[in-house]
Amino acid sequence: MIPTAQSIDRFATTLPAEVKATVYEGTKVPTVWRRDILERDFADPDALRKLASRIKQHTLDHLDRYLEQAETALRRRGAEVHFAKDGDSAKAAVARVLSEHGARRVVKSKSMLTEELHLNAYLEARGVEVVETDLGEFIIQIDRDVPSHIVKPIVHKNRRQIAASFEREGLGDYNEDPETITRRARAHLRRKYLEADAGMTGANFISAESGRVVLVTNEGNARFSVSAPGLHIVMVGIEKLVPTDRDLGVFLNLLARSGTGQQLTVYTQFIGGPRPQPAPAGQGVDGAEKMVVIFVDNGRSDILGTEYRDVLRCIRCGACQNVCPVYRQASGHAYRTTYQGPIGAVLSPLLLQPEFANYADLPKASSLCGACNEVCPVDIPLPDLLLRLRDRGFRQGAARAKAGTPSMAPWAFLATRPRAWRAAMSASSLGNALPLELLPFPPLQRWTQSRTLPEFRGGDFRSWMKNRSPKQGGTHE
Repeated sequence: MIPTAQSIDRFATTLPAEVKATVYEGTKVPTVWRRDILERDFADPDALRKLASRIKQHTLDHLDRYLEQAETALRRRGAEVHFAKDGDSAKAAVARVLSEHGARRVVKSKSMLTEELHLNAYLEARGVEVVETDLGEFIIQIDRDVPSHIVKPIVHKNRRQIAASFEREGLGDYNEDPETITRRARAHLRRKYLEADAGMTGANFISAESGRVVLVTNEGNARFSVSAPGLHIVMVGIEKLVPTDRDLGVFLNLLARSGTGQQLTVYTQFIGGPRPQPAPAGQGVDGAEKMVVIFVDNGRSDILGTEYRDVLRCIRCGACQNVCPVYRQASGHAYRTTYQGPIGAVLSPLLLQPEFANYADLPKASSLCGACNEVCPVDIPLPDLLLRLRDRGFRQGAARAKAGTPSMAPWAFLATRPRAWRAAMSASSLGNALPLELLPFPPLQRWTQSRTLPEFRGGDFRSWMKNRSPKQGGTHE
């Protein structure tokens, strides 16, 4: 399912009920697990979130210093380091490194940054075979689809669809048993690891202090990607740094719990550089013979100097997507970009600055309920950022109301005139007896085609407050 140029609300109305149910179940469960495990393991989970927020904000405030420190530490460990200002220079750097090493076959661990850059298509157009080794990403690749979730790229697919894809690709007869599907993928990918000339990964974190590259996965595919081939390329956004190794403990305690409800992911790797040459006597060593780290900016520095800089604290856990009612109803493909849900509604328009007008509608795809901020492990004020982007889009004329959208003028008229407001509230209960489709106003009819309003049960607050007011002889007891 490839995203279209439709607005999110229109896309959601065309989404099959089966996909909606799959997305809903796939996001509801980790949200519940996240809450339970944080409350079980920490006396004050919010304090840990605040600490993580301060660490990340401090890093962003001094990013120039920490980038230099990380470069020095990585070079000291034997890694080659490059900096790429934009997506084009980042992709060219990868192609150059692969060409220098004669690498024509690449295995990849999951990386949202490479999705952001559309790196696979770039390399394939230059004759390089690229194989995604994360099971979800592998399925996305063979289906010629795009990810719909930061952590679970195939949250929109069910096992029947996956079984059909495997049968189509010659990976076995139709079988929707998850264990069988996984075993077949493992057998196919093992050969790819052994044949590969290079392995490519992202990085969840890099310690500026030690230069250690941290990868967190649940499948072990990242270990194969960096161990079997002789060349390891790390693609990492400049915002993924943390100051010290000790800081990693804070984020590793939050990342898995926030994303999947686990205490810790199954595999947590600390990569200290390429394999020593020659190997120290009496020591068993593994890893690639050469390691290249490419720090990618691609618009992040531009965000860093703005009022939206808090969004760069994101550690890509996907918790805000899991809890978002709009995402659950629309799916990730509705957002039309690499990053979806509340984080994508903020980050994507900012990263795609030249095309801001084309994505200015994304910040409007939110109920502003605040749940995304409540679950964010680094306390990003997503509702505030969404409102700022809405205002920016309106001021730039990029996010005007669509034709047929009811005007807010009637609401503004009532809200600024107490007597008119009281009269309207008194009459609101009549709406329970009037079917929405019979409303005499075409703009409201169009608005309610995709909305179901709850039964009106208000109208008593003013009289309740009046009776409790001392001036009216009421009481506060």
